Amino acid sequence: MLAAKMNGVIRYRGREFSAQQVEFVRTVIAENPSMSRRRLSAVLCQAWDWRQANGQLCDMICRGMLLECERAGLVELPARKCVPPNPLGGRRKRPAVVEVDRSPIGGVLKELEPLQIRQVRRGDGEGLWAGLIEGYHYLGYSHLVGEQLKYMVFSGQRPIAALGFSSAPRHLGPRDRFIGWTGEQRRAGIRFVAVNNRFLILPWVRVPHLASHLLGRIARRIGGDWQALYHHGIYFLETFVDPSRHAGTCYLAANWRLLGRTTGRGKDDQTHRPNRSLKDIWGYPLVADFRRRLAEQQ
Repeated sequence: MLAAKMNGVIRYRGREFSAQQVEFVRTVIAENPSMSRRRLSAVLCQAWDWRQANGQLCDMICRGMLLECERAGLVELPARKCVPPNPLGGRRKRPAVVEVDRSPIGGVLKELEPLQIRQVRRGDGEGLWAGLIEGYHYLGYSHLVGEQLKYMVFSGQRPIAALGFSSAPRHLGPRDRFIGWTGEQRRAGIRFVAVNNRFLILPWVRVPHLASHLLGRIARRIGGDWQALYHHGIYFLETFVDPSRHAGTCYLAANWRLLGRTTGRGKDDQTHRPNRSLKDIWGYPLVADFRRRLAEQQ
């Protein structure tokens, strides 16, 4: 939401806009009355050099800021020329469950080697990942939000596990206290934190220590994989574990740290009352100086 400050600065999603910038928006609109809203956001992003880490313009966030400014009576936007379909709106078609060999896999970890861990986001294996998550993870498939990586793990030709990571939630008390950053630092550095929101070992795979082994291996490579896809690294991982279902043993064995527990209110809570189950929050620094790196992202 848009918030005005006493010094005339407007804040939107962690970014600040001065009165001069709002006036610039008005000027661009007045001088270009036929300009579309999409073109307007692109012009503003270019003027302010407002870009993502991969160099792309932040035009979607800019359009959101413009809408909030219009609702607040600060600007009058050009009339909508069209209403494009929202690819994230409506009911998503759930992925089909993928049929794979379900014969039991047991024994010891070394008998599975060599394990292949493939990052399948935007690749041929993404459909397999979705189908296995939908069919065999207790939460099923859901669209991951923001930047994301998806991993498939194979023993020979057989898939045995799937993991998903995505952009971390903006506010998380136990994590934020553990990192020790200020609100400004959190808003600037949150994109360098990722959440492990899906971890599936297929139910017919019963191999001791496999889960913690995979967490360790992926922790060693995920920073480079994130850099390759999104042009910036990450410095901290987190996850949520439902204590009524799991103890988080594999995270503990992989040297993750229990940070605390959620409030059960969700990110958009307005009632200050729990409305969902409480989750344990686990965290894992990917670099020794993670606090310094997260704090200096201004």
